[in-house]
Amino acid sequence: MADEVVLLDFWPSMFGMRAKVALALKGINYEYKEENLRDKSPLLLKMNPIHKKIPVLIHNGKPISESLIIVEYIDEVWNEKSPLLPADPYQKSQAKFWADYVDKKVYDSGRKIWTSKGEDQENAKKEFTEVLKVLEGELGEKPFFGGENIGFVDVALIPFYTWFYAYEKCGNFSIEEECPTIVSWAKKCLQIESVSQSLSDSEKVYEFVLSYQKKLGIA
Repeated sequence: MADEVVLLDFWPSMFGMRAKVALALKGINYEYKEENLRDKSPLLLKMNPIHKKIPVLIHNGKPISESLIIVEYIDEVWNEKSPLLPADPYQKSQAKFWADYVDKKVYDSGRKIWTSKGEDQENAKKEFTEVLKVLEGELGEKPFFGGENIGFVDVALIPFYTWFYAYEKCGNFSIEEECPTIVSWAKKCLQIESVSQSLSDSEKVYEFVLSYQKKLGIA
C-alpha cells in the first residue's frame, strides 16, 4: 500500500518550507494543505492539539509536529535517498546542535528586524549578522553544512533565505555585504531543483511582511 503523506502548512513559513525541502529531496509525493492561521482547520486542531501550529506532517494518518522533528522523521522513514543526518553519532549530534542554533537564533533576530524601528532595529540587524557570521564560521570552506552534499543543517537554514529580501528592505541593509559566505552558500543550495522549487518567492514574502506590519501598526 502506498504511503499517504499530507503536509499542513502556511506558505510564508520557513518552518513549513523545511518539510517541503526534505520531502522534495527524498522524492516523496504528498498532498499539500494550506492553512489559514486566523481560522485554523479542524484537521490542524485535531492533528496538533497541543501547539495548534503548522507545519504538521501526517503520515498514514499519524501526525508529526515541529519542523526539525518532521525533517528527522522524513530522513529516517525514507532513508534510501539523500541522507540528511550523518550516521556517525558524534557528527549527528553536531548537526542537531547547529540546527537548534538556527531555531534559537536566526528566527528571533530576523523577526526583530521587521517588527522594530530606530535603535531597536539597528540592534536587531547587528544581532542577526552576528548570528550569520557564527554560522559562516561553522560552514567554513565546505560547500554545504552537510559537507559535499546538502544535509540537516542546510535544510534547517535555507528557508530563511527566502526572508532575507524582506529583512534587507525593512532594515535598509545588505546581508550579502555583511555575510557573503552565507549568501554564496544559499545560492549553491538554490541550484538544487528540489530546494528551489520548495521555497516561497522572496518578493511575495516581503509583501506578506508589509501587510503584517500594517496589522501590527508598525508600517
